Amino acid sequence: MPKVVLWDIGNVMVRWNPRTLYDKIFPEPVQCDRFLSSVCTMDWHIAHDLGVTFAENRARLLPRFLEFEAEITAWETRWMDMFSGHIEETCQAMDDLHAAGVPQYVLSNMSGEVLDQITAIIPSWNRVAERMISAEVGKLKPDPEIFHLACDQFDLRPADTLFIDDSAANIASAAALGFHTHHFVDPAGLRPCLLDKGLLGPL
Repeated sequence: MPKVVLWDIGNVMVRWNPRTLYDKIFPEPVQCDRFLSSVCTMDWHIAHDLGVTFAENRARLLPRFLEFEAEITAWETRWMDMFSGHIEETCQAMDDLHAAGVPQYVLSNMSGEVLDQITAIIPSWNRVAERMISAEVGKLKPDPEIFHLACDQFDLRPADTLFIDDSAANIASAAALGFHTHHFVDPAGLRPCLLDKGLLGPL
């Protein structure tokens, strides 16, 4: 059974969706759809998670979409408007795991530029012993290498670790390496998983 929890951040600890911002910017849903599928795409955003700064990444995009300069710039200047708060079930679980003496770590695909802003809205962030952010190591989940780096840095064994993430691809990669896993798709499913893994008792 696992003895340690390794958390993701986005859509596990906090709710993040670019639409939360861009639905406010574009009056019509079809305009928002078009912008997020052809201008500020997830393929473009992934560079931030690899350590490219917001300014550098924006400079690559602006010459192609000058008509969207303000909207592209908002990806950085209104970054926190993409968030809709912390996930209460996760924060409660983090508090309870801490009380139970279960070590907790973080492995997240994220830009280092915005980490402090994000963790500031997670009430239970102080329960995290250490964290590894993709931008700081130049590797992204689901690449097995970043899991190996995390295990080395945190002195973890996959067989002793429950990895919790909202991405099916990341979960599959971790499972292949021998981690216990929980695919976080519904906050209500978290507590039953922690009970099943013997990490927490019932409320």
